[in-house]
Amino acid sequence: MSHFAHARVDLDAISHNARLLREFAGGTPLMGVVKADGYGHGMLPAARAMIAGGATWLGTAFIDEALELRRAGFTLPVLAWIIPPGEPVAEAVEADVDLGVSDRAVLDTVIFEAARLGRTARVQLKADTGLNRGGVNPADWRNLVEAAARAEDEGHLRVSGVWSHFACADEPGHPSIALQLSRFHEALEIADKAGLDPEVRHIANSAALLTLPEARFDLVRGGIAGYGLCPIPDFEATGLRPAMTLRSRIALTKRVPAGSGVSYGHRYVTDRESTLALVPLGYADGVPRAATNKGPLLLGGRRRVISGTVCMDQFVVDVGDDAVEAGEYAVLFGDPGEHPDTPTAEDWARILDTIPYEIVTRVGVRVPREYVGAPA
Repeated sequence: MSHFAHARVDLDAISHNARLLREFAGGTPLMGVVKADGYGHGMLPAARAMIAGGATWLGTAFIDEALELRRAGFTLPVLAWIIPPGEPVAEAVEADVDLGVSDRAVLDTVIFEAARLGRTARVQLKADTGLNRGGVNPADWRNLVEAAARAEDEGHLRVSGVWSHFACADEPGHPSIALQLSRFHEALEIADKAGLDPEVRHIANSAALLTLPEARFDLVRGGIAGYGLCPIPDFEATGLRPAMTLRSRIALTKRVPAGSGVSYGHRYVTDRESTLALVPLGYADGVPRAATNKGPLLLGGRRRVISGTVCMDQFVVDVGDDAVEAGEYAVLFGDPGEHPDTPTAEDWARILDTIPYEIVTRVGVRVPREYVGAPA
């Protein structure tokens, strides 16, 4: 597959976006979120690019991701925030990974491992302010922060952060936003009264970073926006540059008569004699099957649409009478700055009724990443 298709990742674009997010946030320190293999862009190269753009923290979902960063030589603060039972907490404590604490069981596990190792663990207490996903419920918050304060006094912990996450920051003006901010202030006040003095307080994800100055606190988390994609539909985040371009060479072309059914189920039928181009990318590579007769692409200098069913390894495009040949590139999504008809990941998300996060993170492992720009 590497001979035909690749996802080109522009590391300069990621660094540029990180710098721009710092500007959007009025200079508030930036956490570059590199979970899920850097949103499909490659975790280690993305982390280097985020740091080159001014990020002073890194964020991951799981401990294993944070440990991979440590093994690669990253020494700046790293937060891992999902800690199911059985995770390598001891290794994280030894590696000075900040651990997101969303319930008492995780806190107790961290305290136990820190005491056993004779080390001071770094934890960030997460308050559930209304997302009702991870985080500590308001009814349990006081007991948790008081337990953390006792452990801090005993030298087992350093509460490095208190944080939360918005539910609807991508819908500016949604009434839940003000309510969550109010609850976060209450959670911070309770933590303060318990004697905690965290290094950072943070609640702003990419959407809040762009639209809510009052949510900046001590740190903002740049996730999808760091990769040049806006989390808010129809919001103009001027200057963001998409970092990933997914493209493939055409494997073959063939001329077919009018009335030819195309691909599985003949869900597309040619209405005239036409040329069909075969693109060797499919749902095993992250092209959604739901893109059948919908997915846009740039081919032969024009925007076109997938013709017929997306298969596991390939799909077809009807190019009519245009002179398209095997070996030419088809661009599924990328940066319109390179060609005005280039579809974006946001275009794909809009057409498929999803979000751009899903489009870039689902690009499969057999599609090699090709890095341009610096750092590598």
